Amino acid sequence: MQILLFKSGQHKIMVTTYKKAGVDITKIKQSHATIGKIIKSTHKLQKKVRIVHGFGHYAGITEIPGKILLATHTDGVGTKVLIASMMKKYDTIGIDCVAMNVNDVICIGATPISFVDYIAANKNDEGILKKIIQGIVKGAKKANVPVVGGETAIMPDVISGTQFAFDLAGMVVGMLTKKQMILGNKIKPGDIIVGVQSNGLHSNGYSLARKILLEKYSLQDKIKGIGKLGNALLNPTRVYVKPVLRVLEECNVHGLAHITGGSFTKLLRLKKTGFMLDEMPTPPPIFQIMENEGIKRLEMYKTFNMGIGFCVIATKNEEKRITSIFKKFGMKSKRVGQIIERKGVFVNSLKLT
Repeated sequence: MQILLFKSGQHKIMVTTYKKAGVDITKIKQSHATIGKIIKSTHKLQKKVRIVHGFGHYAGITEIPGKILLATHTDGVGTKVLIASMMKKYDTIGIDCVAMNVNDVICIGATPISFVDYIAANKNDEGILKKIIQGIVKGAKKANVPVVGGETAIMPDVISGTQFAFDLAGMVVGMLTKKQMILGNKIKPGDIIVGVQSNGLHSNGYSLARKILLEKYSLQDKIKGIGKLGNALLNPTRVYVKPVLRVLEECNVHGLAHITGGSFTKLLRLKKTGFMLDEMPTPPPIFQIMENEGIKRLEMYKTFNMGIGFCVIATKNEEKRITSIFKKFGMKSKRVGQIIERKGVFVNSLKLT
């Protein structure tokens, strides 16, 4: 259903789905499948290494025979950079860049060991670039990962605008052994899903969030329960590296999922089984506001993290130990669901896939 908003005597059609906001997840997945088939032809080009796991999981895995496994992943911050520009606040967006990479690479059991960034901007502004890099360093310290280099490209013909505008991405390398590798193949019915609290929207769904929220509010508006909207939207993505690596050391874990693009549908990346999320917490106020403004609940759970930024899948007897470890690192976590026989991802009565 389309909801009409009337403003200054004219009406606008409010965007209520990610697809209407310009991001068609179904078509993106089709593009990903095409890309995966094309790049597979390169997997045997380097004779000194072996591809253990390629395209399709949270990170690609390369084996140096007789030595170690290396995991690689790349990701960006998305249209959250627009909020940083609008707020003229650039000191936290770098944390997001690091988090979006390291949180993914740990999902296959790897320890992040190096990070590089890529900043593309329409002009050189040393002060702003310094703040972006300072944020990257903050994120790197949260993840215990060295920043070993990067690239800054000034491209006024590609990125337009008279004000400073930019895009931000990064790449991480992780290290692991075959014994440490977790791809989700051990997940079985009866396993529990422990969800870890997020810091807000993190770095996903901003094309929809901006359109639904900025139709009604200004970034400077103070909203009950969340404070200034711009600050809430710039809350940096939580870095889960330290507690997750501790969990992997002390617990029997079957699967790990960073809840990002595609939200909880991303669980199927681990294994084509059934994920029943029937103990989810009440979503934080910012998600409730977006739903109240017209986004259907099904769309919310397919787009946003809804207060849970990371999931750990393990046997039932590990629940207390897992939640205790996250608590030691100042993060709230709880059982949010379980693995079931019926295939798909379910949030109570909603079927996401």
